[in-house]
Amino acid sequence: MTFRTAAVIGAGTIGLSWTALFAAHGMEVQVSDPRPDLADAVADALEAFAPHLGRTVADLAPRVHLATDVAEAVRNADVVQENGPENVEFKKDLFATLVREAPSHALLLSSSSAIPSTAFTTDLDDASRVLIGHPFNPPHLIPLVEVVPGERTSAESVERAVEFYRLAGRTPVVERKEIPGFVGNRLQNALSREAIYLVEQGVVSPSELDAVMTNSLGIRWSTVGPFLGSHLGGGPGGYRHMAEHIGKSMKKMWAGLGQPSQDPEEQERLIEAVESAYGSSTYSELAETRDRKQLAVLSALDSAAREEN
Repeated sequence: MTFRTAAVIGAGTIGLSWTALFAAHGMEVQVSDPRPDLADAVADALEAFAPHLGRTVADLAPRVHLATDVAEAVRNADVVQENGPENVEFKKDLFATLVREAPSHALLLSSSSAIPSTAFTTDLDDASRVLIGHPFNPPHLIPLVEVVPGERTSAESVERAVEFYRLAGRTPVVERKEIPGFVGNRLQNALSREAIYLVEQGVVSPSELDAVMTNSLGIRWSTVGPFLGSHLGGGPGGYRHMAEHIGKSMKKMWAGLGQPSQDPEEQERLIEAVESAYGSSTYSELAETRDRKQLAVLSALDSAAREEN
């Protein structure tokens, strides 16, 4: 199926990034959000993101349209990407509107960060085309999209979602079972919990912990995941050697992993420590630096892949 028109519902950080990505891949994009500065927000996003996608604002802007409401945005959509609040009741109402107003062939995808689609589709007449398409921020740069069907999602809709995200240059991974937070955010939160604990305990500062990550695991994990990394870490004996020898000491460490207190006082101390480390730069400055470095990593990985082939 050809995806000609996409509707982006919710124009926050994620929605604006999706908007640029879909327009860069030739789709007409209808954007809906009640924010009063929607026109300025979309214009600023296209200006910032178009160069990341090898495009100019003049390339993208003619394909991006501001809708007066959700019904207008989805009226002719082939696919809808929802980016509303993480609130089950809100999503129940919104998806009831999407099912009613969007064409019957339109895929209805949610960027939900943690809520599985079954939680907000039980009362819908047709939930067969509703599923999660969870990106990582910003989705116009980070390739992964977690495709997570609900209990009532059809197999055809899953196949079409994979087709759609590949058309948009993403790397979709279909997950076999719903679980709150899906896979990526659960991994991220497991690491974040230990990071907070280590700072709370005074082992390292926030910037020192970030330096540990970006100079070690961050580099490794951009090339191999935890399991292939462990398989290589076991030497010629592979993952078996790792599990049967080094793995024993690692298992002992599991019991000692931290549980942050994060009572109000601890939380305030952590917030102040992070602000002390990074508060002298603006959000735009920090985001620009992040995006520039992420583009460099993606470019290097693309070059390495081409050399292999």
